[in-house]
Amino acid sequence: MSHPHAKPSLADRGQSFGMRLITRAGGLEAMKNPALRAKVEKVLYRGARQGFRAQVAAGRMFTARTGSGDPTRSRPARPRHEFDLTPTDDQQMIREAARELADEVLRPAAAQADTDREVPDQVREQSSQMGMALLGVPTELGGVAEEASAVTSVLVLEELARGDMGLAVAVMSSAAVANCLVNYGDSAQQATYLAAFTDEHDPATGALAVMEPQPLFDPAQPQTRARREGAELVLHGTKSLVPGAAGADLFIVSALLDGDARLVIVPPSSQGVTVSDDPAMGLRAPHTGSVHLDGVRVPATNLLGSAADHADAVARARLAWAAAAVGTSQAVLDQVTAYTKERKAFGEPIAHRQAVAFTVANIAIELDGLRLVVWRAAALLDRGLDATAQIAHARSLTERHCAQIGSEGVQLLGGHGFVKEFDNERWYRDLRGAGLMEGVLLV
Repeated sequence: MSHPHAKPSLADRGQSFGMRLITRAGGLEAMKNPALRAKVEKVLYRGARQGFRAQVAAGRMFTARTGSGDPTRSRPARPRHEFDLTPTDDQQMIREAARELADEVLRPAAAQADTDREVPDQVREQSSQMGMALLGVPTELGGVAEEASAVTSVLVLEELARGDMGLAVAVMSSAAVANCLVNYGDSAQQATYLAAFTDEHDPATGALAVMEPQPLFDPAQPQTRARREGAELVLHGTKSLVPGAAGADLFIVSALLDGDARLVIVPPSSQGVTVSDDPAMGLRAPHTGSVHLDGVRVPATNLLGSAADHADAVARARLAWAAAAVGTSQAVLDQVTAYTKERKAFGEPIAHRQAVAFTVANIAIELDGLRLVVWRAAALLDRGLDATAQIAHARSLTERHCAQIGSEGVQLLGGHGFVKEFDNERWYRDLRGAGLMEGVLLV
């Protein structure tokens, strides 16, 4: 019998998250859909019915299935008649759930996960119970999405990365694969692969592999090549910094085919696919690896979407990384704001020093600017408008300012910023990567 004052376990807290999420969601318009409500309840309660199941070996077998009719897509987000970036009640509910997951599960596990280069089983299970990876999958395909919403995805990524960017990437990389199948897949591809990612008992894991190990990498001109041979595609190349590569059940890789960059579905069990370790300066929890494609043959039907869809995926991934950078930068700002008010030197808080106060203020200004650009770009996507310029702005601001925000977070703590007792050195390393990563995440 547990002590009445004992700290609740991760599983207990996960169940309480689910209870609160259902309570908050009960009065929302979206939850009046019986199918959606039933799915959310199943996702949130399945942790009470089962313990953690070990991840199956990489390369689970997918049985080819014939789709019926047109592919299923998420319905477009309902347009607003006025310019308003205030989250809706539904979005705020999901955002609060992500915030609780970040505060209660991701942040406490982050330092050890970074050291071990491994995501704790409890973190994967809690994230799965909360259904975060299903937010972009329509209810008709086994997900929890009433509509496609880049704004919702941005809010979730921001909150999760505020808890820890590395763990956020680890738990949301599979969502990117599911979203690609929803957004770009035909009905046969959805029938064959998507069900594994919406499985309530043992969801598949995967990665959107775009990065390559060459300087000045251009995702529109990958070195990975694909050529047609009859009814097959033959792939050669290497993908780098792929999260969870060693244990993934499915890869979606980018390759140049007939002069255009395209997305291709590649099961890890395909002959010619090998994985090697590829540790990085930051984003260590996802245990990044390299995926080597040496004459890999897949059916030509594994070609996913069009060349325009590849460009769309690259843009949405860049926006996703900018959203993650917003979240981790917010963690930096929260930490240094409190620290500089508490830390005293020469008889007064160091926040009273003009140089310190201006540095913290600059972090807040740059962060708010980036957040506004990210939210605006996501809102344009939801309205079906061209967000190319805003996504480019978000990418540029992420590259230019977020690494500096991380560096200033370390500097403001002095010697404390350099040691692993504080989170700042990890946040700095992760923010360095947010402005250069391609693929992996998707909004």
